[in-house]
Parts: sequence; structure tokens; C-alpha cells
Amino acid sequence: MPLGLGRRKKASPLVENEEAEPIRGSLNVSGMDGLDGGVVGLGEGATSEGLPPPPSSLRPRLIFHTQLAHGSPTGRIEGFSNVRELYAKIGEAFGIPPAEVMFCTLNTHKVDMEKLLGGQIGLEDFIFAHIKGQRKEIEVYKGEDALGLTITDNGAGYAFIKRIREGSIIHQIQVINVGDMIESINGHGLIGCRHYEVAKMLKELPRGKEFTIKLTEPLKAFDMISQRSGGAKAGSGVQLGTGRGTLRLRAKGPATVEELPSAFEEKAIEKVDDLLESYMGIRDSELAATMVELGKDKKNPDEFAEALDETLGDFAFPDEFVFDVWGAIGDAKVGRL
Repeated sequence: MPLGLGRRKKASPLVENEEAEPIRGSLNVSGMDGLDGGVVGLGEGATSEGLPPPPSSLRPRLIFHTQLAHGSPTGRIEGFSNVRELYAKIGEAFGIPPAEVMFCTLNTHKVDMEKLLGGQIGLEDFIFAHIKGQRKEIEVYKGEDALGLTITDNGAGYAFIKRIREGSIIHQIQVINVGDMIESINGHGLIGCRHYEVAKMLKELPRGKEFTIKLTEPLKAFDMISQRSGGAKAGSGVQLGTGRGTLRLRAKGPATVEELPSAFEEKAIEKVDDLLESYMGIRDSELAATMVELGKDKKNPDEFAEALDETLGDFAFPDEFVFDVWGAIGDAKVGRL
């Protein structure tokens, strides 16, 4: 059967599904014995060997330390199971609206896209929250088909610049930097849009014309002023954290404590992330990890394509891209990457 035959597409866009997600109250940990080898679930009603979970007062808590990236005292946060709740907890800790949080980095206060918090947090990671700073409006002449931007998003409605290709149109505009949040293009508001929607809009802007882009840059500490940040390098690793496991955050369902990715998975995720940038103009290691997870136990590309449509149908990945991703996963399995 040819790849793509009978592939289904979902009707509603991902952004609506995520915004409609109910808020979860806290993480309930049934046990922490599996951190050295197994997977420990964080969710209500979890049991071990048929025994009832211990009372909430006796359950171990996952507590993370955090600071505002431009400088602040250290806060302690706990009880979140997705990115939106994480931002809410940061807001509570520092007395700021959660909407002020643009994105978080792990173990560095710098705007370092190598350290961007995605869907996983190492159990020993220190979280730095980057909040909104100066707003700016720039007129850009699109003299080439490609602007040289790679877009990602924070999982809570803000798309921002993850990479600027050297020598590109945007690279020549010094006031546009990695980490800048994209508020609007030609007056069209983009708050609440996913990164692939913003990348598509930028790609479809007509060549040979000017467009207006409104950006918000992260508030900078004194030692970061006048420094143009570099984007994530191609071929960079995606493993997060130095702890024995990671807390994986999901848009739907409870967060779980899991082992760090295997060597095969790390290589496959890295390659799929490169393919996402090549085909779609985005980098998203969590999306790449989801695709690898969907494909690692499939027997052929048609099974893989069906799994992608079932879980990620809103992306409408082209068949050529699906073939390349399937090939990357296969190459990683046999050690060719």
C-alpha cells in the first residue's frame, strides 16, 4: 500500500485543543523507587502492586528552584503538570501575571536556545524564566523567498525566534534577535498561534514587498545588554537535565517522571528536529521526540504514517517528509546517524 493512502486529517486545529484543556491542580506521586531504572507515573489513582496510593501528606514532592532570568531571589515551585501551569506557578512565586513569562531556559539565565525548556525538565534542573521586556516594531523588506528564521513556541500561546541564519535578511537587521516573541505580522495578531502557523505566515509573505513585524524581546540582565544571541546550532543535542530522570510535561494527560532518552532516541530526535527545520522552518525537540516515540516500534512507513495522522494530523505532514523521518528513525536504530 503506498504511503499516504487513506491518511486522515483532524478537523480542529491544535491551538484550540490546547486552549480548551482543563487546568489540573497538582501532581500526585505514587512512588519514586523507579527513578534509577523504571518509569514513575505522576497522576491521580496511580498504584503499585495493587496497593492503594499513600496519603497526599506522605507522598514525595517534586520541587524545582527557579529565578527570573534578568535577576531575582530564588523561588521554589511545585504542583504543575503542563507548561501553562508551570508559568502560573512562576507567576505566583514572583508576584507577576503568568502572561508575562515568555519562555524558560534550564540551568542558564542567558537566552540560550540550546537550553530551552520544552516538554521535559531534568529532576535537578534549575529553571530560569524570561519575561517580557521592550516592544519593537520593524519594517522588513522581503527581498528573498526565505527570511532566515526558525520559529518555536512556548506551549502557552507565544511564538518566538529560535534561530537566525547567518547572512540572511533577518540577520542583517540588528534589532531582531533570537528570543524575540512575534506579536503580529502586518497587524495580524499572533498571540495564541502555534510555531508552525507563524512560520507558514512568514513563508507566504510576498517577495519584493515590505511587511511590518511587531516583536517583544525578553527583559535582559545588565550583562546581556548589547549582546546578540546565537541560535541553536544544527546537530545540537536535545538531552535535558543532569538528574536521574526527567519530568515530562504533556498538553493532555498527567506529567510523568521518565528515564532520560536512550542513545538511539537522542540521535533520532536530533535528526528529526533537523528535518522539521528543513521542511517547516521550525525546531521543536518535543515534537521530534513524539514522532520518534510513535515510529520506533512501527514495522513499515504506512503504519508510521497512520500513527502520525492519528496523533499529529493537524500538521498535515507531506509524504516526502514522513518518508525522511521514517528513514531517520531507521538509520538511528542501526547506528548509521
